[in-house]
Amino acid sequence: MNLSGKEKRALRAEASLLKPEIWIGREGIGPGVIQNLENAFNTKEIVKVKLQENCPLEKEEVGRILSEKTGAEVVQIIGKTLVLYRPRPEETP
Repeated sequence: MNLSGKEKRALRAEASLLKPEIWIGREGIGPGVIQNLENAFNTKEIVKVKLQENCPLEKEEVGRILSEKTGAEVVQIIGKTLVLYRPRPEETP
């Protein structure tokens, strides 16, 4: 999935009002983090992830790993906060 610049700007604007839902600390990215992120994507398309000071991973690495494991697109990385987007699956009648 490749988002255009216009789409990313719209998603960033929408995400600016959101609070982080997923926090990654000294344990890094474990199965629990991935499961929590999947649960968050079940109810919404945009999720903020916050890295705590004791996170052993770099923010770019976290974005890459979460993107690969969940199929989400990294919309923005600002400071220690990542914004991820994954469209809801089309519902079949």
